[in-house]
Amino acid sequence: MKMPRRDLGRSRVRRALLSGVAVAALLLSGCSGGGDSRAGEGDRTAGDTTCDGKIDGTAHITMWFHAGQSGELTTLRSQVKEFNKSQRQVRVELVTLPEQRPYTELVLSAAASGDLPDLLDFDGPNLYSYAWSGTLKPIDSCVPAKTRGDLLPSIRRQGTYDGRLWGVGTFDSGLGLYVRPSVLKEAGVRIPKGVDDAWTADELTEILRELRAAGYEAPLDLNITDSKLADEWNTYAFAPAVWSAGGDLIDPEEFRTADGFLNGPESVGALTTLQKWVEEGYVDKDRDKDKSAFVKGRSPISWMGHWKYGEFSEAHPGDVAIVPLPDFGTGTVTGMGSWQWGIPSGGADGDAVWRFLEYLLQPEQVVRMSEANGAIPATERAVKLSPLYDEDGAERLFIEQLRSGVARPRPQTPAYPAVTVAFSRAVADIVFAGAPAEKTLDEAVEAIDQDLAAHDGYPKSGP
Repeated sequence: MKMPRRDLGRSRVRRALLSGVAVAALLLSGCSGGGDSRAGEGDRTAGDTTCDGKIDGTAHITMWFHAGQSGELTTLRSQVKEFNKSQRQVRVELVTLPEQRPYTELVLSAAASGDLPDLLDFDGPNLYSYAWSGTLKPIDSCVPAKTRGDLLPSIRRQGTYDGRLWGVGTFDSGLGLYVRPSVLKEAGVRIPKGVDDAWTADELTEILRELRAAGYEAPLDLNITDSKLADEWNTYAFAPAVWSAGGDLIDPEEFRTADGFLNGPESVGALTTLQKWVEEGYVDKDRDKDKSAFVKGRSPISWMGHWKYGEFSEAHPGDVAIVPLPDFGTGTVTGMGSWQWGIPSGGADGDAVWRFLEYLLQPEQVVRMSEANGAIPATERAVKLSPLYDEDGAERLFIEQLRSGVARPRPQTPAYPAVTVAFSRAVADIVFAGAPAEKTLDEAVEAIDQDLAAHDGYPKSGP
């Protein structure tokens, strides 16, 4: 008997859970993992045309969503429910994957076995690997020029690979230094007004000395990650220091090697500076799983993302400002990128999927989600609806960084999974565990270049 479509989403999740890690490894190496083998080169060609402007009959689409913030999930559930009530031609079924295994691992396993949904939620930097392997198909034909023009430049940039659009997000991220103006003013420290007058790294070192003299033993919170973990925070947060110094995680033009870039003198210098801040005791090491050093008042400066603005402001009402990350030599640089939506390769009705995505990208819906998770609205029309991003808005810096190019995406290469693991571990070992920078980065380069060699440099024609 044919399985009802409503049960299909749950069945796919069960099969994804049963798929082994070995299957995910096959997908990453560009091999077929069985099932309907959606990762093949032929599927890439067949799947290029996603939308043709027609929806045949009544379409039922399944969508997967990561187990993120509770506010995100609650909002998305409401949006799905309201969308389903608003029209009859497209029905959306939301499936949230269990947390027993990492979300990305489940996605890779499902892709290799042909069990992906019609609409997939994924962390933005993984887009390039998914696009290259054939896990996703381009959505150029779905997104009207007017809608694309309304997206923030950072959203368009993050969603683009090999000259085509593969993903779109309803929010982006912001990264900077949270400071307490009252503390800085009392210590006689200038407060940067924007990206053009960011503190230099040397200036910040002196500021940390002054704040210690003012009674703050460890005035900077870098939100330390355990050195044994390869956490995405390390790449998102500290790649900007390397970029600002003039280094990189990989050759930014051809993406063929990390040698001479990640282990170059600029990269070594940037991470050594961070290491010295830790060694000299300027960085708070007292990890509290519930409250940060900034919230507790131990550190008046925090290197942190947009998601902490609400908590920080609640802890210090009227005494929180956001300033750019320090300039390590070539100007301040910051991170960008967050979760996106894409259409997996397969038989999904692209027009039906796009109708729902178009709903999520309506200004009111974008604002609704950004208010739920504290992220930056992904469209210009939505930004105009939030006073946080007005000329004098509390989070104005974040939107300026995303518009101006000061914010950079993590390396836009299918090798990104290997890049982020190697770099994140290197940051943990160098900055927080005191390992020698040059030797550790040489080892990271070796790991990245081994992955590149194993995939023949990830040729643009696909696996």
